[in-house]
Amino acid sequence: MRVLIVEDEEMARKSLIRSLEQNYPQIQIVGCTGSVSETVAWLKAHGSNGAGMHGGWKDDNGVDIIFMDVELSDGNCFEIFKQTEVKAKIIMTTAFDTYAIKAFEAGSIDYLLKPINPADLHRAVSRAMEKQTDINAIIKQLGLGEEKKKERLIVKINDRIVPVRIDEIAYFYSEEKSNFLCTFANKRYIVDSSLDIIAEELPDSFFRISRGCIISIKAIQSIVKQANGRMLVIADPAAGFEMTVSRARAEDFLAWISK
Repeated sequence: MRVLIVEDEEMARKSLIRSLEQNYPQIQIVGCTGSVSETVAWLKAHGSNGAGMHGGWKDDNGVDIIFMDVELSDGNCFEIFKQTEVKAKIIMTTAFDTYAIKAFEAGSIDYLLKPINPADLHRAVSRAMEKQTDINAIIKQLGLGEEKKKERLIVKINDRIVPVRIDEIAYFYSEEKSNFLCTFANKRYIVDSSLDIIAEELPDSFFRISRGCIISIKAIQSIVKQANGRMLVIADPAAGFEMTVSRARAEDFLAWISK
């Protein structure tokens, strides 16, 4: 059973390779990619238009199973499906639980949250070995009837991966081309995702007050109206920058805090 691993984080890639090699001798890892463009090129280079057969597995992409991270170095993995036909079985891996329905719509046979639990990995590999996969049964089993807002965010601190609960986060902000989160305990972490992606996945208790800031309603201490139609937000913990609601978002912001 030939496997391609699509993962741009070295630590996560090495961990998955180690787990597969130690527990699944029937698996042969034939390649690793870390971006949308690299993956598309790999699939096109190794595909044989379904002409070959290896051990009973159809050789459509030169591989039987793809472990595919959602967020890659040059975009999200769903761009891969727009650029080439993927006929191998897909097992998606991600730190975010909000992509699940979209993953299954793209043809994924399972959805693994990082850090990957050994029992979940075993379930996914077992499903990949089945000739047919009942996607509706998987969605029901995983409790994914409707796409959920995320409950946690994974951050990296040196060589550690730390889960941070969304209800512990006061606000997100951009500074010097990097994105950060600040918890109510005034701990600050770099986050890999863009604020555009984060904003889509947060519950209604968060509001994007500007291009560079998303705040939890629980973090707002007071609001000061300014002459230019903008509003200055006083937050707790205090921000090291001026937290301003843009004039274009002011009306929606006032409606949001009035709910």
